[in-house]
Amino acid sequence: MQQPQVEAFYDPNTSTISYIVFDQQGGRAALIDTVLDYDAKSGRSSCISADKLIEFVRANDLKVDWILETHAHADHLSAAAYLKDKLGGKIAIGQHINQVQGIFKPVFGMEADFAVDGSQFDVLFAAGDVFQIGTLNAEVLFVPGHTPADIAFLMGDALFVGDTLFMPDVGSARCDFPGGDAAVLYDSIQQLLALPDTTRVFVCHDYVPAGRSAVAWQSSVAEQRECNIHVHQGIGKAEFIAMRQARDKTLDMPQLILPSIQINIRAGHFPPAEADGQRYIKIPLNVL
Repeated sequence: MQQPQVEAFYDPNTSTISYIVFDQQGGRAALIDTVLDYDAKSGRSSCISADKLIEFVRANDLKVDWILETHAHADHLSAAAYLKDKLGGKIAIGQHINQVQGIFKPVFGMEADFAVDGSQFDVLFAAGDVFQIGTLNAEVLFVPGHTPADIAFLMGDALFVGDTLFMPDVGSARCDFPGGDAAVLYDSIQQLLALPDTTRVFVCHDYVPAGRSAVAWQSSVAEQRECNIHVHQGIGKAEFIAMRQARDKTLDMPQLILPSIQINIRAGHFPPAEADGQRYIKIPLNVL
């Protein structure tokens, strides 16, 4: 089986790792969990991070087939719409994004005709779907818990887990966002840990813990099963749920959750212009 080539791009402002997965130089590619830069103090967006992906794609003569989202992120804005405009490709996410849209449409007072059916995306994946990136096979795994819509992508020996797992010394994703569920996350993680030991695990974020000096984003299923501080082998569901619920109570909201959700459930598009021609991000008071 052909194994994918993987190039990682780290954004220090949001601790996000985006990926370009491709079959060969001059071949076909997918972009995973991309970042649109956003300054919360000024409300200004920029494309510095996304342009690095464009530079790599063009330098390696790649053709982009897919722009993939593991879920609607709450900690960074997606550059999917910008990258599609520059490079082409289909924007895809899990089919349960409709649940997330349904939760947040009233929270943000979104326009009445905003559809909560996922139609803003080009493709909605279901569990077990298989698609191609050139000569590479990719499979969709449904891994809810962090949100009700999370998916992971298995491409040969490479597994892209989004926020479901972090590096073994960081642990697992929070479950206290609307629709999150620690029991469901535990089951999702067990699905991933049942994959072959040598499967490469690529995470979407790294929050460098004390005792480690550098950012990291790749481990293996064996390392996760043996060493993950939240869910290593021997940790039962009840113990995990208790840990996750206690820990989540101590966590602050992500700095960019308000703009991120509004953009990301639109497949990376900005809200429509209002009567004055200006686009706005809304801040709901005393809701979250």
